[in-house]
Amino acid sequence: MRWAQLTLVEDDPGNVGPDKGPDKFDLGFWLDYFKRTRSDGVCLSGGGCVAYYPTRVPFHHRSAWLGDRDVLGELITGCRKLNMTVLVRTDPHATYDDAQAAHPDWIAVDAQGKPRRHWASPEMWVTCALGPYNFEFMTAVHREIMTRYRPDGIFLNRWDGSGMCYCEHCRTNFKTASGFDLPRTNDPHDPVRRAYTLWWQGRLVEVLTVWNKTLREINPKSCVIPNNGGGALTQLDTLQISGMTPMLVADRQARQGLTPPWVMGKTAREYRATMGRKPIIGLFGVGLEEPYRWKDSVQSDAEIRIWAIEGIANGMRPWFSKFSGTLHDRRWLKGVEDLYTWAAKNERYLRHDEPMARVAIVFSHQTAAYYGGSNARDKVENACLGWCQALVESRIQFEMVHDRLLDTAHLSQFRTLILPNIAALSDTQCDQLRAFVRGGGNLIATYETSLYDEWGVQRKNFGLSDLFGANWTGRMQGPIQNSYLKLEHDALPHHSLFKGLEDAPRIVNAASQVVAEPREKLAEMPLTVIPSYPDLPMEKVYPRVGESGIAAVYLREHADGPSSGRVAYFSSDIDRTFWEVLAEDHLKLLRNTIEWATQEKPTVAVSGPGLLDIAAWRDREAIVIHLVNLTNPMAMKGPYREFVPVGAQQLRVRLPEGLKTKTAHLLVAERSVEIQRDGEEIVIAVPSILDHEVVAIDV
Repeated sequence: MRWAQLTLVEDDPGNVGPDKGPDKFDLGFWLDYFKRTRSDGVCLSGGGCVAYYPTRVPFHHRSAWLGDRDVLGELITGCRKLNMTVLVRTDPHATYDDAQAAHPDWIAVDAQGKPRRHWASPEMWVTCALGPYNFEFMTAVHREIMTRYRPDGIFLNRWDGSGMCYCEHCRTNFKTASGFDLPRTNDPHDPVRRAYTLWWQGRLVEVLTVWNKTLREINPKSCVIPNNGGGALTQLDTLQISGMTPMLVADRQARQGLTPPWVMGKTAREYRATMGRKPIIGLFGVGLEEPYRWKDSVQSDAEIRIWAIEGIANGMRPWFSKFSGTLHDRRWLKGVEDLYTWAAKNERYLRHDEPMARVAIVFSHQTAAYYGGSNARDKVENACLGWCQALVESRIQFEMVHDRLLDTAHLSQFRTLILPNIAALSDTQCDQLRAFVRGGGNLIATYETSLYDEWGVQRKNFGLSDLFGANWTGRMQGPIQNSYLKLEHDALPHHSLFKGLEDAPRIVNAASQVVAEPREKLAEMPLTVIPSYPDLPMEKVYPRVGESGIAAVYLREHADGPSSGRVAYFSSDIDRTFWEVLAEDHLKLLRNTIEWATQEKPTVAVSGPGLLDIAAWRDREAIVIHLVNLTNPMAMKGPYREFVPVGAQQLRVRLPEGLKTKTAHLLVAERSVEIQRDGEEIVIAVPSILDHEVVAIDV
């Protein structure tokens, strides 16, 4: 439930003794800190780049400061006395001159055929992840560690390579598997690049299989835990990897740039989309995560806390990561200890079983890889981030859904699915979405959703044109300057999409547009496009044409199945534009569209001031609702300096039929609260929130 990681540096074993000063590596201190924080799992540096034990594997570089010590063994012995689960961390991405001289085929090679020196430590060489270095050498390292120490598992860091490799093994193995030479382009439409991506993914699954087999021959209960990315932008096959391991670690150490705090919660949902109810561990660092790689830095306590709390609220088990056993700066220690002791005290309410969200966002690796390519962040991820921002601001609980898991079993809990420019969908995936709507589910889609097949090949029309009620004309527009959306108040007074916009005759349009036309006469057109007109000189800024009559959103209600599902299709990239501009009118429009589609009162509604992320859980003996206070001037550009408290919040919870409540508690304020009844709902008041409050309702 609570994890610690101590990533040693090579001179840690020698930085001991009274003559080394107060910032020495103190093994006893760390064991005591693990105990004080009630950490029940630990990840300790073992080998790969540097061995922290007396290894006998040839070319396995032991720390130059190790001497006759066994630092890994000492740490494992101490942690086992604390009854901790133990993972040993290995990192195989670099090696040394002696290994390169004896086994030059272990080294990664660039496109010009030159072996690669390490970019940060030029005395080292970058290794190939797909050849004998991983399959043979690291297998021997893992076998030795498991034989000597029998840890509960091996945590793999930087195990999947450091970019494209053109070594002899990659050339030969790829040629044998595909018939192609290695690709020389990143074009996702290149059949050679496509074949390479699939081969690369499969090769990494092979090495995981080899390592798992090796470990389990020695300790049948052990396994490898591969560090892997979540979300649409990762290139790994997360579905396969999720099926190979009992838990995964989401390595999102800290925010950087314009990353909002709720991204940690989004990450939790992405991992849960493929992991189901397996444990998801939220790895957070105590230092800054910036391009300048200040690995021995320390963040503010408030910044560390908001990032970790976001993970806990959304179902992650916290894992703090400390680089170097030497403490250059101790300011982070108390904050992490306070958070962990609180989590230990309330552990029974933090074993989250089932999220109560009824809305989900679909994310798509194939759209990112084969449609987005090198521009995937802007073309794909930013549309998703726009919806996440809108949902958080609207206090709507949501989950994430993997685009290869669109079957009934994975969608049954959801009322509405959001497709944020999920451009690349197969015919089968389109059929699954049709089945979802026939069964009473609702869809909201934007821009080029379904306009390409699963390989990013453009179709002649939307794959979901029948659901959208729209055909593609073959034309695109964008970037569009100075265009607007007209709200058709006269034709459709009091339309639900106009909530909060009753006095707005028009709002800004998005930046790009698929030019679509109705398949049949539309029953309603609440939004129409005001075409672009000049924005300079100022004397020329006036519309050039009258009413366009072009629909900006297609709203349809389908009744061709046992239930009636609603579909809203925006032909523009309104979600991506919202993320870029954060226009309030777009927020209202996106929120109203969700309410129009979903057609039900929220399971959990929270009213009150401030920006909160809401995460509600149905656990075995309780309903647990996290209220994470994101109200802060640093919410979009960190780090946090302090927390800004918000005032009273009112929770309204619709209970599942037959469920009876007992008592309710505020786990942060450490007090009981009154439960009031209002028909089928219960009402609970939360007086104020500093950083986080958890309402636990015993049932």
